[in-house]
Amino acid sequence: MTSTSFFARGDGLALAELAKICGGSLSVAASGDVRVTGIAALPDAGPEDVALFDNPRYRDGLAATKAGAVILSAKHAPLLPFGVVGIVVKNPSHGFTLAGRALFPAALRPGMLTSAGGIAPTATVDISAQVEDGVIVEAGAVVGPRAEIGRGTIVGCGAVVGPDCRIGRDCRIGPQTTVINALLGNRVILHPGVRIGQDGFGYSAGPEGLLKVVQIGRVVIQDDVELGANTTVDRGSVRDTVIGENTKIDNQVQVGHNVEIGRNCILVSQVAVAGSVTIGDGVVIGGQTVINGHATVGDGAQIAAISAVAGDVPPGVRWGGVPARPMREWLRELNTVRSMSGTRRVPGKQDE
Repeated sequence: MTSTSFFARGDGLALAELAKICGGSLSVAASGDVRVTGIAALPDAGPEDVALFDNPRYRDGLAATKAGAVILSAKHAPLLPFGVVGIVVKNPSHGFTLAGRALFPAALRPGMLTSAGGIAPTATVDISAQVEDGVIVEAGAVVGPRAEIGRGTIVGCGAVVGPDCRIGRDCRIGPQTTVINALLGNRVILHPGVRIGQDGFGYSAGPEGLLKVVQIGRVVIQDDVELGANTTVDRGSVRDTVIGENTKIDNQVQVGHNVEIGRNCILVSQVAVAGSVTIGDGVVIGGQTVINGHATVGDGAQIAAISAVAGDVPPGVRWGGVPARPMREWLRELNTVRSMSGTRRVPGKQDE
């Protein structure tokens, strides 16, 4: 089978320009006019590619690479093989991210699945909906009564935008995504299969059995939020579920009703956030972690993967375990148990 790339290369950038974008300098100043058009791993890179070197364990790959340029730190620059240009930066991983963004801007957000623009003949847009010029509604999508969608937004194939929902400008509503009872800001990205605004999980036990609790709140998603595939965000019960600006949520995350998530947070895959949780700004939550209902996670806190948060977490701490507790305490307990059983010590810094 012929190798196919789904992201076409453009005209590329001169190394001098790319070094400026990355905030670095060239190891060989005379190579500034050389152009690169792509990014690749060290073993696969060719003369038109930029590669990353940020770990000495890949020293052999660096020695054998045929990349046009390698982004690396000053301390690793002496390892560059003859003929390979270095882009020397303080933070190679961040520099490589900037390079990728510059060379493949179309890969930053999901694009159209069909070639036609505008509103597809098989899409359904209610006559009372307000759709600005430049909106694309792809095949099979539905836009409900009184919905409002800003210019530059793409509503993917089979997606549903419910009645009275508002979606800002330059958003991406992925295929088979459902947006109901929700207000979205600008540049929001919802990957395929995201479910926004369904009622939360709430029942009241009584003589009649389980009675469903009414959920009449909304979901409010602020600017530059990105939600991964098959993530679900329940609407509030009597107040809103809110996700703050520039927060990034991975695939298959559950956000319950009345949850408030701050700005610039990261929630990794399969995190489950129960109802009425408050998460501050800049919080990082590792994969498969559970946050118990009504808990508060303070600004800047970090929770290790596969943890269970039973109560409030102070700002700026690093916690982990089941139940979650300070990282140093958790690792000390693990090491004590392992030493009692004769197994090896758990790696990690005990003074964190």
